[in-house]
Amino acid sequence: MFKKKLGGVHAPHCKNTALMEPEQLPIPKEVRLPMLMHSGTPAKPIVAVGDQVKVGQLIGEAVGFVSSPVHASVSGTVKSIDAFDSITGEKTATITIASDGNQTPWEGLAPPTVTNLAEFLEAVRNSGVVGLGGAGYPTAPKFTLKEHVILDYILINGAECEPYITSDTRTMIDEFDYEYDAVELMAKYLKPKNIIFCIEKNKPEPIKRMREVCARTKLKPEVFEGTDVSVRVLPSLYPQGERKVLVYNVTGRIVPEGGRLPDVGCIVVNCTTIDVFTKYIKTGMPLVSRCVTVDGSAVKNPKNVIAPIGTPVRELFEYCGLRDDVKKVILGGPMMGTSIPNLDLHIPIVKITSAALAFSAKDAEVPESTPCLKCGRCMFKCPMSLMPPQIEEAYELKKPELLKKFKVGMCAECACCAFTCPAKRPLMQVMMLAKNMLWEYEQAQKEAAKAASEKANEKKEAK
Repeated sequence: MFKKKLGGVHAPHCKNTALMEPEQLPIPKEVRLPMLMHSGTPAKPIVAVGDQVKVGQLIGEAVGFVSSPVHASVSGTVKSIDAFDSITGEKTATITIASDGNQTPWEGLAPPTVTNLAEFLEAVRNSGVVGLGGAGYPTAPKFTLKEHVILDYILINGAECEPYITSDTRTMIDEFDYEYDAVELMAKYLKPKNIIFCIEKNKPEPIKRMREVCARTKLKPEVFEGTDVSVRVLPSLYPQGERKVLVYNVTGRIVPEGGRLPDVGCIVVNCTTIDVFTKYIKTGMPLVSRCVTVDGSAVKNPKNVIAPIGTPVRELFEYCGLRDDVKKVILGGPMMGTSIPNLDLHIPIVKITSAALAFSAKDAEVPESTPCLKCGRCMFKCPMSLMPPQIEEAYELKKPELLKKFKVGMCAECACCAFTCPAKRPLMQVMMLAKNMLWEYEQAQKEAAKAASEKANEKKEAK
């Protein structure tokens, strides 16, 4: 079957820390734990100022179907509960815990009972895990499928295509046994036809380790009956790990506009995500820390570090050392990460923080943009086959109906367009703003339709 080749770019790999085992960061004096570290509804604080808490203790309960609980990452005293300005500008309740330095585990920790699908989904939810590749969508709702869905594929995303980041690479190398246990749990309770580890070819050691996982599954045919487990080695092309791109490149299936992955019989889950919920099922310890890649041209000693969630970003850089010419700090990768304004703001690492990158002035300099050259490179490289110049023009003209026509909602915000643009147009920023403009336009249309319907009903009742 012929498959159209999707766009993408050959971004520099810069995987400087791939062979570095993670180091444990010293326990911070305090952590700040936002109740919104995921997509959906924020968690609700269930502790009060002055309460003593321990590692793994529930401090924020999930609210609604798409939500995720938050657990104490250090033992100590709840110092404050207040609205904290996150790097997105949103305000959300944040619990600050002053650490006692002991890291005492909560006495209520115990492996959950998991004997059926419902208990498995409840355990995944209670683990506090979300999409740790950066999406942040709670994992339990992702695994909750409608009755008519036939699950053909679970794609375990180990592509890690962003430059610099190697935290997922270390998971696949260092957490070998948990990766196998996760595959066994998913085969047993989700019963997919295929489980595929999807890894770029520039990661030979993870490929080797996950092939060993696949070999182990052959020793338990009674568990894996009807489920084939394999490794797919993919070209090193950014954004290989984007979920719709991954589905297409591995299965040939196209997720329709406005559709979800289960609509085409697929689930994509990050390799570190499955590691976390498996640890919880085996040990009772929820998500309280994570491996973060600390790198960039302004970092003296790039490393992978394991830090409690809520640790101030500054402490990671102090541990690895910063050069004097720091100009920009990014949480996440350089393509899709978020730049933070100031290290003195005590911005914490959160569940989805896979990397903390610091760059010198030379590397952080924003190039001056020039008028569009009409070269079409952005269109050829867009993995969603969109037309960024037309979208940019529609945005500037404030014509949301054209944005809808040009399908701006399909944009993956991968920045391939901006990366390849010879005129250095800020295309990704425009795409994000255009998506917001279209959303506001559609909300206004819905409100207008609702008001018209209510007015029509009033007229009918008056007659």
